Amino acid sequence: MHKNTNALVKAIRFATLAAVAAPASVMAGGFSLNEQSASQMGVANAGAAANPENATTVLFNPAGMSQLSGTNISFGAAVLDIDAEAKSASAKNQLGGDVSGSTGGDIADAAVLPNFYLTHEINDSIDVGFGIHAPYGLAADYDDDFVGRYFADKTELTVISFSPAISINNGKGLSMGLGLNVMYAEGRLTKFQDYSGAYGRWQKGYNDIGAITAPAPPSAIGVPDPSSVNGFEQGYADIEGDDIAVNFRIGFLYELSEKTQIGLSAQTPTRFDLEGDAKVSNIPDTTVVTLPGVGDQVFPTGAQSTQTEKVKVPLEIPESLTVGLRHQIADDWTVLAGATYARWGRFEELDINSREGASGDVSSATGRTGDTPITHITEKWKNTWQFNVGGIWQATPEWAFKAGYAFDESPVDQFVTARIPSEDRHWLTLGAQWNDVASGWTVDAAVGTLIFADDVKVNEFQYQHDAPSQKDPNAGASNYTAEYELSAWSAAIEFSKAF
Repeated sequence: MHKNTNALVKAIRFATLAAVAAPASVMAGGFSLNEQSASQMGVANAGAAANPENATTVLFNPAGMSQLSGTNISFGAAVLDIDAEAKSASAKNQLGGDVSGSTGGDIADAAVLPNFYLTHEINDSIDVGFGIHAPYGLAADYDDDFVGRYFADKTELTVISFSPAISINNGKGLSMGLGLNVMYAEGRLTKFQDYSGAYGRWQKGYNDIGAITAPAPPSAIGVPDPSSVNGFEQGYADIEGDDIAVNFRIGFLYELSEKTQIGLSAQTPTRFDLEGDAKVSNIPDTTVVTLPGVGDQVFPTGAQSTQTEKVKVPLEIPESLTVGLRHQIADDWTVLAGATYARWGRFEELDINSREGASGDVSSATGRTGDTPITHITEKWKNTWQFNVGGIWQATPEWAFKAGYAFDESPVDQFVTARIPSEDRHWLTLGAQWNDVASGWTVDAAVGTLIFADDVKVNEFQYQHDAPSQKDPNAGASNYTAEYELSAWSAAIEFSKAF
């Protein structure tokens, strides 16, 4: 009997605190965004570390500022529209019953990503710059009747970076740059709550007590009868938080010859600790009942309530290394190539931690104690590569045309979830550049399409914090399976001028 009631308490806790947050993106590069510049997007970011066309080099390689004269500005915006919808989906609740609902609809809306960059030449050796851009972000929103609503509902992450930079050159073809990214992030993560397991264990515990206390009913010792409640109403978990984090970008640019140069850019890792509030509705209320020969045990009362608690959600930002090559094969033709290695393997788990300890309302209601997280999600992402090639044809002094291709690995490995229906992708882009020699203004426009390597298959369970690869027994039979079809397109425009 003691074992059964402890299982009941764990089940209530798990049902209330089952994972409500995980970075979600159908993009391959984790939750990083490639659409930072129309001029670089035209060649799928190929050779961006070695091709300082304008002030956007503040982001891609700050060392490139040394090749810009005077004062330069670039500003624009990109539109990213992703179609991500489950072709088929089904789910089981904690008791193994089928969850009714839809496949969730198209989970991603179009997003607008603005940017602004500025550089200024201090003297022949030193340049400074500044950028405002959105390096990371994601958004996913399922319909409320989504069959997998106990695994995912809304996921929102917005990151804005303020990036001062400086570069120094030795006058002999070598430049070095340093950039600082001061990033503000805010996020929201929600899901519906499945309390079927808690109710099922309540029924079993009630029947077990009946066998012990017969012929007196369990109600005689203060144990409420679950048949008077007929199941718990599903709940809803909503977490919001924000934080500021800082990392650095170091860059080198070397001119091998008048027609060839190579660039290297490295970004340091950092971590956001998104601090905010967790609000969980319809948590089953409990009461302590003294059982003959067993002692004090916790049982639901049949009532449900809403609780809030201050929480913190760590979010890892990986280090990365980018190499770029630019070579002018003819007066009107330039080829570009590049590769980026990102250490997404740092992102092993996503935990929602209490900032109030065991005294928090949600923790108190669910029996969470110690330093264990309120909820845990196993991620175990892998390190990734992105490879890019591109070309520029200078058709006339005013017009240039661009094309690019990139292969982008997905960091999501074996733990594919409803929040992260991610897969490797191919990125195809076209761009055009118009330069008004008289005014000095340059306009870049680019379009791109994403072709995903395969449909995404999801077979999601809940896993233990202390054993991240083992299913959590308190989740019962909870499971979500689906197959997603993904596609996306993007477009960008950029205005640049040298003064």
